[in-house]
Amino acid sequence: MASSHASATSVFRHRDFRLYQLVRLCAVLAVQLESVAIGWQVYELTGSALALGYTGLAQFLPFVAFALVGGQVADRVDRRAILVVCQLVMLLCSLLLLSFTLGHVQDVRFVYGVLVLFGTARAFYSPASSALVPRLVPAEELTRAVAVSSTTWQVATIAGPAVGGVLYGWGGPKGAYLGSAVLCALTVVWMLLLKIRTGASSREPFSLSTLMAGFRFVRRQRLLLGSITLDLFAVLLGGAVALLPIYARDVLHTGPWGMGLLRSAPAVGAAVVALLLASRPLGGRAGWKMFASVAVFGAATLVFGLSHSLPLSIVALAVAGGADMVSVVVRSTLEMVATPDDMRGRVGAVNMMCVGASNELGEFRAGAFAEHVGAVTAVVSGAVGTLVVVALWAWGFPELRRVNHLEEAAREPLPDTEPEKVLVSG
Repeated sequence: MASSHASATSVFRHRDFRLYQLVRLCAVLAVQLESVAIGWQVYELTGSALALGYTGLAQFLPFVAFALVGGQVADRVDRRAILVVCQLVMLLCSLLLLSFTLGHVQDVRFVYGVLVLFGTARAFYSPASSALVPRLVPAEELTRAVAVSSTTWQVATIAGPAVGGVLYGWGGPKGAYLGSAVLCALTVVWMLLLKIRTGASSREPFSLSTLMAGFRFVRRQRLLLGSITLDLFAVLLGGAVALLPIYARDVLHTGPWGMGLLRSAPAVGAAVVALLLASRPLGGRAGWKMFASVAVFGAATLVFGLSHSLPLSIVALAVAGGADMVSVVVRSTLEMVATPDDMRGRVGAVNMMCVGASNELGEFRAGAFAEHVGAVTAVVSGAVGTLVVVALWAWGFPELRRVNHLEEAAREPLPDTEPEKVLVSG
């Protein structure tokens, strides 16, 4: 037991990794505080499911428009500097939302405009952030570092919505926006304390060909292609986050504090699983475990969609979050170990585009669908669609099914062709 504990915490020996986890914690907390306030505020002002869907679309469109450029920049510029600039932009977004509230502005198009700016910043932040992690720990500790980073993200995702819901219920959205601004300012200070300098990794000239290099790399790597697109379509269909204000108020008959609990529930489940994976890696048959976890995600979302009980809804969302974490760790580990350093920004951009599509575009899909058929039908049909996607991908990507130990991937990068010879059992 003692050796397992020491192994789980070994990555914290590295000073920059510890500091970056603190940065990550505060950055995600800030976003979560904002998200709770925006969702409840927009629904209070409009009473429209479609308006909630537009909050996702406003972030998704600029993210997709600039993500490939962001990946190219992450491979050419000091990644730490990119993160500092992006956090400053996110601080500006928090202050703009605070001014929107203090000025008693009723036009939610102002909120959408701020979210466009936020989505643009995230297009540069996400590739640089994912490409930075492999520089913070030795290669043999990368799998564990991914699990620990995921745990940090989930802890912030647990605390953020709960705190945001309490702040909103106590003082309205201005308290949540002010808290978000303070956290963004702290992340800038701590980011500047990082000693690591990544410099320019790629020497290739800027061109359309280098811009699209991430897509070409992912297309050749069948394991990456399968794991990324599985997450893309499963969450695109099964995501229900945008509709939580409707569920909280109209289905479960609770208030902002209840929505905060619902927003936190997936992260509670995910954090528990991430902690387990940090201390005890996934082990063998990782591919089958990934498919099974996405299926559990879809089934738990189905239970949530049909539930009229707040405790049952919280448990269902927690199970969905825990199941999704298995997929996150597998996908993130495959991406990091399969990608050379001078490509990590661009490959990370492709991954983040898919994650953004599944989250923000999924929110728009849910909101637009719910506007016509109701929130319950939108969530239930999406959950069924997720289960169908799992079956199709398990059939279409046999090499992903046969992935055995992720630790083998950490020791030997994947080749461009027939990667299953490295990762799969004989």
